[in-house]
Amino acid sequence: MRKIKYLNKEERDLIESYKGVDPKKNKKPTRKVQDAFKKAAKEFVKNEMKMNIRIEPSELKEIKKRAAIEGLKYQSFVKSVLHKYITGQLVERRHK
Repeated sequence: MRKIKYLNKEERDLIESYKGVDPKKNKKPTRKVQDAFKKAAKEFVKNEMKMNIRIEPSELKEIKKRAAIEGLKYQSFVKSVLHKYITGQLVERRHK
């Protein structure tokens, strides 16, 4: 069996916490709970604004490749990179 390499302790703890959980035993949330989640999601998104940019096709292709590696849609990936940049969390990493 191959040893799993985790990104960090938090990821390891999260994945380990799901071992032994049977997803088939989970019940569908009630309509009231579903409505509460939808309301919370709408409140969160309400504060966002749309933005359009022009980008070279080759750059978009690379963004889509990197987003796929991260398991994100490319728009979410771009948003994440911009957020990390403006909050000083973006760390430059050399690619192999």
